[in-house]
Amino acid sequence: MPQDPPSVVIVGRPNVGKSTLFNRITGQRRAIVGDEPGITRDRMHGRAQYDGRQFEIIDTGGIVVSDSEYIPSQILKQAQVAFEKASHIIFLVDGRAEITGADRDLAQMLLRLGKPVTLAVNKADTVAREDLAHEFYTLGIRDVFPVSAEHSTGIDELLAHVTAGFDETPIEEASEAIKVAIIGRPNVGKSTLLNALTGEERAIVSPVAGTTRDAVDAQVRHGETEYVFVDTAGIRRKGKTKQMAEKLSVVMARRHIRMAQVVLFVLDATEGVLALDATIAGYAHEGGRALILCVNKWDTIDKGKKRAFEQQVRDELKFLEYAPVVFLSAKTGEGVDRLFKLIREVNESAGRRIPTGELNRFVESLHFEERKIYYITQASVHPPTFVAFTDRAGPLHFSHERHLINQIRRRFGFEGTPVVLKTKFKAKSSRRG
Repeated sequence: MPQDPPSVVIVGRPNVGKSTLFNRITGQRRAIVGDEPGITRDRMHGRAQYDGRQFEIIDTGGIVVSDSEYIPSQILKQAQVAFEKASHIIFLVDGRAEITGADRDLAQMLLRLGKPVTLAVNKADTVAREDLAHEFYTLGIRDVFPVSAEHSTGIDELLAHVTAGFDETPIEEASEAIKVAIIGRPNVGKSTLLNALTGEERAIVSPVAGTTRDAVDAQVRHGETEYVFVDTAGIRRKGKTKQMAEKLSVVMARRHIRMAQVVLFVLDATEGVLALDATIAGYAHEGGRALILCVNKWDTIDKGKKRAFEQQVRDELKFLEYAPVVFLSAKTGEGVDRLFKLIREVNESAGRRIPTGELNRFVESLHFEERKIYYITQASVHPPTFVAFTDRAGPLHFSHERHLINQIRRRFGFEGTPVVLKTKFKAKSSRRG
């Protein structure tokens, strides 16, 4: 495997602009940004480069060193994991606010790590504030840079300093990792599943519903295959998403579904299939993503109920009849390893192309009463999309379309992926022949 790039960690108290700086450096709107404090809780990982030097950038949750509440203490625990592998730490403070005791505590903790630390004074939008940056030298950090993450002021100078000791690296082609989004209602065990798949506590796992707000990436190599897992925020009913952060979480979760190749849809075995489950699963289906149904917390259920539960899943989620069902326990790890092979299989299925010759032979075997099908071509993959050229204009009746898709599945497979069928009118005189 190639050597890991240097790691730069952004750290600071809640609501000082860490996610804005992370998005500015990566050039993507990956982290949720808003005025509510404490929106970021898990570690966010991204790739960036400056002047030919590639590095990993990590955005941590807002830290208050002395806060013993469960979520803040877990955020600190998450950040400490990032500190262990950090090549450089950016300590971000709010240039419009007074230095606080929490800032001083955090500065002392960072200096004790023995890692290179740079102080970035954010929201320094005016020359007057830049002149006042000397106030922040009292935190004991030698290298101080005034910046505005929102307006990109001072970012070049900051990155030139932070990456000065990094090796220049050629830009390599992105690895062919399979991108997998983990979706589901809040508190069904998505973060626990992410941690089980990665073998490390990448996401905060807690009994508090809705702990994950950002999507959390984790790259894993299993056998010869690279996977990038994205744990998305739990999606609530629209009426339940009053807070800005939760509304943004829904938007971002749907975006990550669209960007993924495979979706792991997590169900809670202790609660059965709820109406909201069907709504969320519909996002993946409508997005044309390959899909695996993961029934979590199976260790708490009588194994004799497996057949009945699977039947309930099939009855309530009829439109996902193509999706395999895996019974697992993210907490104990039971059944989790099986997912890697299944992810590869459904991804291969979603990317499968059928040669035109095989499709023509398939058409010859069809007995279709509604209209004459001259031939079928495959237009695209992810999802597999076919165009049937027929003797009449207009779409097929729903039942006939379903029948033809089932025939395509019976002949060519496509387990775990939606199949899209379109029709086009073809005049008889131009029939292939």
